[in-house]
Amino acid sequence: MALETLQQYWWLLISVLGAILVFMLFVQGGQTFLPGVAPRSEAAGKMISSLGHKWELTFTTLVVFGGAFFASFPLFYSTSFGGAYWLWVLILLSFVLQAVSYEFRSKPGNVFGTRTYDIFLFINGSVGCVLLGVAVAMMFFGAEFSVAKGNILDGGAPVISRWAPTHGLEAIFCWKNLVLGFAVLFLARTQAALYMMNNHPEAGAFFDSNKRRVLVNGVIFVVFFLLFTGLLLTSTSLETVKQGGLDGTASVFEPREYKYLHNYLCMPAALAAFLAGTVMVLYGVIRSAFARHWTCGIWWSGIGTALVVLSLFWVAGYCNTPYYPSLMDPASSLTIYNSSSSMFTLTAMSYVSLIIPFVLAYIVYAWWSMDRKPGERKQKN
Repeated sequence: MALETLQQYWWLLISVLGAILVFMLFVQGGQTFLPGVAPRSEAAGKMISSLGHKWELTFTTLVVFGGAFFASFPLFYSTSFGGAYWLWVLILLSFVLQAVSYEFRSKPGNVFGTRTYDIFLFINGSVGCVLLGVAVAMMFFGAEFSVAKGNILDGGAPVISRWAPTHGLEAIFCWKNLVLGFAVLFLARTQAALYMMNNHPEAGAFFDSNKRRVLVNGVIFVVFFLLFTGLLLTSTSLETVKQGGLDGTASVFEPREYKYLHNYLCMPAALAAFLAGTVMVLYGVIRSAFARHWTCGIWWSGIGTALVVLSLFWVAGYCNTPYYPSLMDPASSLTIYNSSSSMFTLTAMSYVSLIIPFVLAYIVYAWWSMDRKPGERKQKN
């Protein structure tokens, strides 16, 4: 394949991994419910039994997503992970708290008590979701960095990418980024309630409480999602008028009004995925909240979420669009063409990517194996 085809192919794979990650964040969303129930209650036990089997899959997907970005688009990795390090350090710390909490929450004799670890899980669920949403929002609303590849020859400071002095804190407190961050959080909470309705379908107080959570969090999610959609479709972003490449040629960008709206109109598949995904999420939420006893909402909402996230990645990276626009120096904005690995690396990795369907099949089988006998699930220690 030609280099341009490989770059587009790897952006497609990044989109798929991002879609899976956002779906799997229902684990984080479910953790935010723990402080609202007694630590040793039946409700807490059911929550942990549902979420405790899945948190490793979320963590693994996050690691694979980051690893794929590093291997295929290393300039983004060095720019974002190396520059906005306060943002990424906080995300990492929240996931460390999650791993520690599931390991020690129910261990006999732990000196901190179960409630402390429930609070740690709440921090991971709330802070982790919001900050991941902020990190993705920078792909649309821009980030404060500049890129100078010639700096690699500077012996005193061989740093290609330079960030704003606050190193990611400015992104956390940007209200546009927070809109997507809170949309991700309440989507994760909604899908967590949907999943627990599916995982514990027996009628009772636990099922009814999750129905209420679906309705409340679903309404809040829709508000934030509509606000983000409005901001996205009406925003002015950059468009590539001269494409730079890996040979050192610089890209030239010009601002264009309603850039992402134009991208959706130029890519019917992306528009169809966005609309179909939105309808599926709304159907899953509304029917689960108002039907007497319906447990399939997580699959409608989950597949719909994946479709919407896929479409967002497509409009962020395709159609001559920089997927990481720079607010400090527009000429430093990153595209899938000026930030990718070499043709040799992308080609070699493309062969490795052929195992992805088998990995996904294993995940599906592991999920099915853990959930096929609800009565035999044990609480995760």
